[in-house]
Amino acid sequence: MAWGGAVVLGLGYLANASWLAPPAQGTTATLAHRGIHQTFPHDGITRDTCTARIIDPPTNPYLENTLASMRAGFAAGADALELDIHPTTDGDFAVFHDWTLECRTNGKGVTREQTMAYLKTLDVGYGYTADKGKTFPFRGKGIGLMPSLADVFAAFPNRQFLINIKSNAPTEADRLIAYLKARGLPTDDRLWIFADGKPRARLAAIAPRARVMSRKGVKDCSVQYVAYGWTGVVPPACRGQFIGIPTNYARWFWGWPNRLAARMARSNTLILIVAPTDAPDKDIGISRRADLAVIPARFPAYVVTNNIEVIGPLVRGGER
Repeated sequence: MAWGGAVVLGLGYLANASWLAPPAQGTTATLAHRGIHQTFPHDGITRDTCTARIIDPPTNPYLENTLASMRAGFAAGADALELDIHPTTDGDFAVFHDWTLECRTNGKGVTREQTMAYLKTLDVGYGYTADKGKTFPFRGKGIGLMPSLADVFAAFPNRQFLINIKSNAPTEADRLIAYLKARGLPTDDRLWIFADGKPRARLAAIAPRARVMSRKGVKDCSVQYVAYGWTGVVPPACRGQFIGIPTNYARWFWGWPNRLAARMARSNTLILIVAPTDAPDKDIGISRRADLAVIPARFPAYVVTNNIEVIGPLVRGGER
């Protein structure tokens, strides 16, 4: 009995021994959350926190979800970029984070209850302050800078975006897919969407090949792989989607790094490298050079970051 158990353990070890697999031969890329933007402390924030009111002292001139921010993010090394969308009453999609307008802009009301024409008149830098409202360094500098989703695709036709659906309405998935198809844009695995709940379920029906990231989906994939990935089987929750790997737990993911990379490639699963779970600022994005040390050279994954201006050049230069 003991002999049989030892054999099973030995076979399990050999099946997951990364040193017995060929080194990963890919590209380490970056996924920039918000492009280059005004940073803020993540510890203690909630869905209701107006982050424009608590920004760090500015070190750059960019406002999130604007074309200038995206352009600077790509120039800094972003290979993919997350953006937020809201449908408008005139059939468009506004690229803007907040559910309402009061926090960041000089407008009022629910974002999706406006026309794109009206949203383009607003100052998206109006509400930013780093000193509790004593000064507003971006006020007057963001007028007309809220883009439509069509503006983004026109400005960056060959770039990869992660489109964040902000609502739980399944009809929003239908509107987005129709919007993309009308413009001849892909709805297969070249399309990355972040969506939870009902939109995620609807996308599985109308765009089954699209990569749909969600908090639950990434967590399910990661937890299930750690649970039984030693068998060499990639869980269904991962296939064609995303797996998230915190840097401080990478060694617990079976076959890390080489066998894991090969398995995920065979299952068409993209690897996301995120910050350690004990990161002091509670940000899931990697912001410190030291956190890159765990990633081998030429490892095929996306490093998720909120500080692309810092992390992008390091990843692009192959620094670890």
